[in-house]
Amino acid sequence: MDNLKSLVKAATILDCFSTLDRKLTAAQIATRTDIPRGTVHRILRTLRDLGLVDQDRDRDQYRLGMKLFELGTTVLANMDLHREASASVESLTRASGETVHLSVFDGQNSTVINRTDPGDGRVNTVVVLESSPGHATASGKAALAYQSGAAIERFLARGLPRIAPNTITDPARLLAELETIRGQGYAVDDEELQTGTRCVGAPIRDMSGRVFAAISVSGRADRFTPERIAVYADLVRHHARAISLHLGYRPDAPGSAGLAERA
Repeated sequence: MDNLKSLVKAATILDCFSTLDRKLTAAQIATRTDIPRGTVHRILRTLRDLGLVDQDRDRDQYRLGMKLFELGTTVLANMDLHREASASVESLTRASGETVHLSVFDGQNSTVINRTDPGDGRVNTVVVLESSPGHATASGKAALAYQSGAAIERFLARGLPRIAPNTITDPARLLAELETIRGQGYAVDDEELQTGTRCVGAPIRDMSGRVFAAISVSGRADRFTPERIAVYADLVRHHARAISLHLGYRPDAPGSAGLAERA
């Protein structure tokens, strides 16, 4: 039982790190987790020995280790999403002429696992692992909108940090936007993650109908006029639906009742 408790604490400590908090001290982690500082130090040493965290040579700061990246790439290699979405990702890139991101959602962050760029008549695909807060991206909002009420409450409870001047930081405003997303079946990032970049994304469902991923088109804000956004919205919804069907999602199957079929 003690080993299980230590494992839970270790997972809680790892969960403190993000793209906003790349490095943390033991004291910061102890404050955030309410785990005694001595216990945090002990667990961090074990995680460091396992390669799951790295420690700065001359400072009491820690960051996620390369072992987690190795594990992450193994997860990606085993994901049906990568295989089933490849044709749709390439098709969307050619149709839009813009960069396409394929992302997975973990309840808090939207993590890009594949980026495809158009160029000189060919499509260039890069496998990446890049995580961003769910409220600041089109993919994240597209996925968050279709989570349960309890899951959305947990998301809001962790706060809405400002990433760019346009990031939505007011919970009421975000809730209103999520309602709009559910109604139209797509989300827009209006320079909310990065000034000068807009993005349009739609949710992807697994076999059970659960939204766990999203596909999006992004590019320079001046190219994403209201007219172009409407075109991209149709494209991302079409390709998100195609990927969902490839993954086994059946809108009219028993058990799918009540699942919003607007993606």
